[in-house]
Amino acid sequence: MYVPGHFAADPRAVDALLTNLGAADLITVTEQGMLATFLPLLYDAAVGERGTLLGHVARNNEQWRRAPIGEALAIVRGVDGYVTPSYYASKAEHGRVVPTWNYLTAHVYGELIVHDDVEWLGGLVRRLTDRHEAGREHPWSVDDAPKAYVEGQLRAIVGLELRISRIEAKSKFSQNRSAEDIDSLVVGLERDGETGHAEAVREARPDAK
Repeated sequence: MYVPGHFAADPRAVDALLTNLGAADLITVTEQGMLATFLPLLYDAAVGERGTLLGHVARNNEQWRRAPIGEALAIVRGVDGYVTPSYYASKAEHGRVVPTWNYLTAHVYGELIVHDDVEWLGGLVRRLTDRHEAGREHPWSVDDAPKAYVEGQLRAIVGLELRISRIEAKSKFSQNRSAEDIDSLVVGLERDGETGHAEAVREARPDAK
């Protein structure tokens, strides 16, 4: 990943991105070519030196059957959004501004491990479910479904674990703009209802660290 110094992601931002991960693109290169699957993943920092990403795919998905050549890659995305030059204070001053796209992303590399084990899968499915049902007034539980049905569903999937070896991350939120441009950008984003994007710009600004 191309990461200019001023766009290097703070380790705390990367940890928060992985901890709050919903889904990501899992990419592998195999002898039969490149494969990719978009799937929900769970980050477990307690496994290995750098943590691991856990998920599952349909048994009919060929990606788990084809051994990867080298490391597998998960592309994780955080807040992102378009930036119009009209937001910048410097537009009125000299006009030398262009559109851009702000974003937070991490490329997570590691060894891909297959788990074709119903007990392992059952534990993962419960963890994923509890994670995404948390906070709901009436959270759904795996135990709400008939046992035989759940067992059948578990036999139809295969577990995947990406044991993390390295992470490349980029946090591009207009840190290369002047303080005045950043201020006006935050105002413009908030005015247009892009509050999450505005907060990311505010947190990433160089003078906020």
